[in-house]
Amino acid sequence: MAGTSWLVGSVNILEDIEIQKNELRLHFNHAFSKTNVHHFSLEKPYRKVFDIRNARLSSKNLQQNLKGLQNANVRVSQYQKNIVRLVIECGKPYVCTAYQPMLSNKSYYIPLPKGTFGPAQKETRTISQKTVYRPKSTPIEKDERSIFGSLFEKKSAAGSSKHEVVVIDAGHGGHDPGAVGGGKKEKDLVLQISKKLAKELKKLGYTVYLTRSDDRFLKLQQRTKIADIKNAKVFVSIHANAAPNKRSQNKMHGVETFFLQNTRDERSQRVAARENEAVLQGTDNLSKNVILESVLSGPKIVQSHKLAIDVQKKMLQNVRSRFGGVKDGGVRSAPFWVLVGASRPSILVEVGYISHPVERKQLFAARYQDLIAKGIAEGIDRYLYNRKREIDL
Repeated sequence: MAGTSWLVGSVNILEDIEIQKNELRLHFNHAFSKTNVHHFSLEKPYRKVFDIRNARLSSKNLQQNLKGLQNANVRVSQYQKNIVRLVIECGKPYVCTAYQPMLSNKSYYIPLPKGTFGPAQKETRTISQKTVYRPKSTPIEKDERSIFGSLFEKKSAAGSSKHEVVVIDAGHGGHDPGAVGGGKKEKDLVLQISKKLAKELKKLGYTVYLTRSDDRFLKLQQRTKIADIKNAKVFVSIHANAAPNKRSQNKMHGVETFFLQNTRDERSQRVAARENEAVLQGTDNLSKNVILESVLSGPKIVQSHKLAIDVQKKMLQNVRSRFGGVKDGGVRSAPFWVLVGASRPSILVEVGYISHPVERKQLFAARYQDLIAKGIAEGIDRYLYNRKREIDL
């Protein structure tokens, strides 16, 4: 079911592949949307796989000169009628954040592992053009390659996340089960997903800490303190949603990502109130308001919003690649107290509705959890890559 949406629209032709500055640079015959790319990893041997939907190879000979690289073996093929598959096989995991250059909407760049080129090899290798039609470069394309190429691409994404810390908070725990549906408890679900998320992030080179790795309850300050102690780049709290009453149990479903902010939206207020109930016991309203107002105008709110957008997008891309009908609940703001204490970009992910009978079954399926975890990890990786680029500039 999910695959049917891949083939909507005209087919794009992959006309040329070139290797520059330790990147694969793919060039298409008309405007290319990166939303048509499904990216995942495989192991034994380790491989990065890019399925490019709505695309065809201009020639089978595009593969011929993708040889002679060190530390990587690259293959490109017509995987299905309208899906081009590109595989980068290498000895170990590496951070690979593909992107589109600012001034070329017909191109897509994929970083290669470090050390792909040996000292005796040329820095630039291009696929043979005898069998490939490649349109003449426009002045804008030349300008983009000479000026913006050196500005934005002087550093590969590979290795950029090494030693950076991410803290994952599995919501609820112990005497606090969280939302309950069909005999299933939120606290168990989010712990399972949090552990899978930790593994995905470690594959990408991050150092990861869990606020809890077993069934125990943590106070509010305990959940966020570790993020400050470990100097984490981001703080992510994992939760599951629930409908407010039985009448809406079969109607409300989907994934949502929240960042800290006051809101007038009743639905967001209701979700926040439910998640806040256990961690705010014993705190008076005056104290809560003073603390909240002190952080709402800080710079971490803007960065948290950006992080939430990247995570929501990648999470949806992953789950929709295998499960049809997953609803996009969007990026929302709400006063979640678990996000207040962490003095860094922080988000709360509602991975789905445990109260919805169909979605509940999916949420407790290992494959679905894998896709959710992979999507969140890729979203975090994308955010941190963009953030690093902003700082470097």
